[in-house]
Amino acid sequence: MAKVDMELKKAFTELQEKQTETTQKLRIADIQIENLKRTKQHASITEREVGTLDESVKTYESVGRMFILTPMDKVKENLKMKQNTVEEKIKVIENNKVYLENSLKEATNSLRELIQTKKES
Repeated sequence: MAKVDMELKKAFTELQEKQTETTQKLRIADIQIENLKRTKQHASITEREVGTLDESVKTYESVGRMFILTPMDKVKENLKMKQNTVEEKIKVIENNKVYLENSLKEATNSLRELIQTKKES
C-alpha cells in the first residue's frame, strides 16, 4: 500500500510541476502574441499613412539610431514584409500553445488512468 501511495504521490508532484511550467509558458506565449499584434498594427498604420503620401515625398527608415533615405516603394515593401513576418511568428507561437495545452491534457489523463488502475487492483 505504501508503494502505491509513493507512486501516486510522485505522479501528482510531476503533474503539478508540469502544470506550473506549462502555465508559465502559456503566459509568456500570450504576452509574445500581444506584442507581435501591436507590432503588426503599428506597421499596418504606418503603411496606411505612407500610402497617403505623394511619391515625391522623401521617406526615411530607421537603422539603429540613424535614419537612411529610402525610396517610397522600398518602405512600403518593408512594412508588408514586417507584417507577414509577424503573422508567421504569431502562427508558430499559437501552434506551440496548442501543443503545450495538449501535452498538459495528456499528462492529466495519464494520471487519471494511473489512479483508475490503482483503484481496480
